[in-house]
Amino acid sequence: MEIKKEKNAIGLLELTSIAKGIEASDLMLKASDVELLFSRSICSGKYLIMVRGDVAACQSSLNAGIEVGKDCVVDSVLIPNLSEQIFPAITQASLIEEVEALGILEGFDVATLIESADASVKSSKVKLLEIRIAMALGGKAFAILSGSVSAVKSAVDTGKMVLAEKGLLTNFAIIPSPKSELVKELLSGRLL
Repeated sequence: MEIKKEKNAIGLLELTSIAKGIEASDLMLKASDVELLFSRSICSGKYLIMVRGDVAACQSSLNAGIEVGKDCVVDSVLIPNLSEQIFPAITQASLIEEVEALGILEGFDVATLIESADASVKSSKVKLLEIRIAMALGGKAFAILSGSVSAVKSAVDTGKMVLAEKGLLTNFAIIPSPKSELVKELLSGRLL
């Protein structure tokens, strides 16, 4: 009987070279059983790769990418045991029906922003609507959460601590009763 491994980890690799980033992406996929979430150039002329799988597969994949990337590696991070809300938020597939309050977390680093969003959704009863990563953001990232005002405030406070501990908190906002036009615009018309 085969034991099914949980694919609840991600590996992120950021490089200064686009060419090495593309090469690293290929080797990362060949190194282990991981799913490619994205492989793309980001602001400031860097390259970002994110894979999903079990912890061991993500670590093996990252090791392969780091080996080929060598001097071009800016950062690599393995984040285990992510909330299932993270994956649809990264791929912009979260759907919502109504919004009582919005919380926004903004950070200078993709990996830490994802860690922050994960901690936020695990700490409070909120829905993670979206994580936007590094494109047209000067390399920054932000997360949008929804829920009751108190739950959103608690989640944002938790997320702020994660970002602030590493000196990567850019800013945050808590918006009670946001106008539906704003929510629709922010989420590219995905409001049901």
